[in-house]
Amino acid sequence: MSGQHLPADHSLGDANTIGGYALVHGRPAAFEGSDGFSYSVELSADQVNDAGTQWAAYLLFLRWRRLGASGVEGHLETDYLARAGTRDAARAALGALTLQQVRELLELRIAESAPKPTRRWFDVMRDDSTAADHSHD
Repeated sequence: MSGQHLPADHSLGDANTIGGYALVHGRPAAFEGSDGFSYSVELSADQVNDAGTQWAAYLLFLRWRRLGASGVEGHLETDYLARAGTRDAARAALGALTLQQVRELLELRIAESAPKPTRRWFDVMRDDSTAADHSHD
């Protein structure tokens, strides 16, 4: 079953914020990352103390499959970005982020999670032997 297109209702919020976008369009915002994957964005919050009086909110980026059956194949998440006394208040504070700020946070997480280049063992051996040869100069 394909998704149903609903007209935007701009009376529900500011579509330029991540929280307002979801209200106006009736669905989470989505971005294409620099890694070529599509990401949808969820506003999430965790209870961060035993008394239940402190909540911290973060962005959860769901990475969608490029090939095969439609579905989530991974995720990225930010650190805690907002804190409040209730789950809803923490999420509301997070929802005030602009779409541009959210896109920048996604790109930061993509860059941080990219595989680090590794050196092949024979390149390390060659570099080490070259350094040892030059240490006698």
